[in-house]
Amino acid sequence: MHAKKSLGQNFLIDTSVIQKISDNIHVTNDDLIIEIGPGMGALTCVLKGKNAHLICYEIDTDLKLYLNKYEDDKTKIIYQDILNSNIKEDIKNINYNKLYIVGNLPYYITTPIIKYLIESNLDIEEMIFMVQDEVANRFSAQPKNKDYGSITLYLKYYFNITKLFKVSKNSFNPIPKVESAVIKLKRRIDKPNVLKNEYFKLINDSFKMKRKTLKNNLSDYDFTKVKEVLDKYKLPESVRAEELFEEVFVDIINNLKG
Repeated sequence: MHAKKSLGQNFLIDTSVIQKISDNIHVTNDDLIIEIGPGMGALTCVLKGKNAHLICYEIDTDLKLYLNKYEDDKTKIIYQDILNSNIKEDIKNINYNKLYIVGNLPYYITTPIIKYLIESNLDIEEMIFMVQDEVANRFSAQPKNKDYGSITLYLKYYFNITKLFKVSKNSFNPIPKVESAVIKLKRRIDKPNVLKNEYFKLINDSFKMKRKTLKNNLSDYDFTKVKEVLDKYKLPESVRAEELFEEVFVDIINNLKG
């Protein structure tokens, strides 16, 4: 089977990496795992061993030769682009407890896939994904780090994010040009108490020009109310968005709406 460049295919072939991913997925027989991009089934066969319900979304129908053998009463392969799927409809007849999503995501559409999953309003317990290493750094970044940005805070609203481990490019066939990493996104139960859409707009506006100060980026906002929060945290007007913790942004949006 030759990988298709147009689909961003790089098949994971390192069994030690597959085992490390499996070791971080803690499910019971009553849980449901959704695997995105099973490829030739390297991880699929390990996931089946957990005896949970399993649904795999694979866009490449040429892989039926490898994947159809895994289907049974608890495992279903759906040959469809995950971005065009109706996941809620696909899982409505499965009586499961918790939902886990795993996958080796095509790197060129990693963020759109994760946003699609979030916006599908699924009650996701955890997501574990293979992504480009620099993307893993961006997703899990902390303030005062160049990788920290609006996508970091967007994902942090929903999940606690951990970069589990790096993966060598030699773990794939064909060998990609970039290093990879596995991240875990665990459902957050203490979400910030904010109006979500307005909060996300503030975040996006705050980071729209990363090298500019917060004051410059928020020129359309009532900055006197923003400054009240900055003063509370003893932060100067010259502060940049990448220096602010989540709680500061939460206080800013609540103060603006207060």
